[in-house]
Amino acid sequence: MADTSDLFRVDGKVALITGASSGLGRRAALTLATAGAKVIGLARRQDALETLCSEIGSTASYVVGDVTDRGGLSSLVETISAPFGAPDIIVHAAGINTREAADDVTSEGWDVTLSLNLSAPFFLSQALVPAMKSKGWGRIVNFASLQTTRAFPGGIAYGATKGGIAQLTRAMAEAWSPHGITANAIGPGFFPTELTQAVFADPDRAARNAAQTCIGRNGSMEDIDGPILFLCSDASAYVTGQVLMVDGGFTAK
Repeated sequence: MADTSDLFRVDGKVALITGASSGLGRRAALTLATAGAKVIGLARRQDALETLCSEIGSTASYVVGDVTDRGGLSSLVETISAPFGAPDIIVHAAGINTREAADDVTSEGWDVTLSLNLSAPFFLSQALVPAMKSKGWGRIVNFASLQTTRAFPGGIAYGATKGGIAQLTRAMAEAWSPHGITANAIGPGFFPTELTQAVFADPDRAARNAAQTCIGRNGSMEDIDGPILFLCSDASAYVTGQVLMVDGGFTAK
């Protein structure tokens, strides 16, 4: 039988995680570090990034930066690649949800949501793909959402970006997978993060969301570990252009 003991390992790989200062991005950074990756955390909060790196140790570094600043993208890529080399893995976990009702959406809220949730994953990936092509190996993991396929109140801008992420992921796969670079997305259900504080602050609402799943509960941080490792490792070598819903069956009902 084939030896599968290292199938989910990422030893020797360099992983960049945006939004690594909190939530699922932080969890992804810790998980990939445990599986052998050298991790670069990218976010805007230095204190939170410093705490993350102190937990991981010498195989972690961080960059304080704004992924929506396209004018500074070249210098950002240089800074990202300085500690361990160019990333082999990119996890786009940075995101925002302004929660503006359709009638109240502002141009500012719309633009910042699209810029961070949809434009940044593409342009940052585009800038880092040449190094992946030269190695013939790469992993891009975008973050989709329940709102990739469902409409939620106050989520018109956010939902538009997450619907776009599904198509962006397929288009990335079409463009870059011939070069050994897979592109997939994780669609989380309700996890206790900063982005979902309003949901979990209301026990009745959280209970209703849990009841909507097939499993009968909301997500816990450890529920994201396996999917992240799968999509970032050789275990998913023949999987690309897909959205993996990690939602306890929320979208199945």
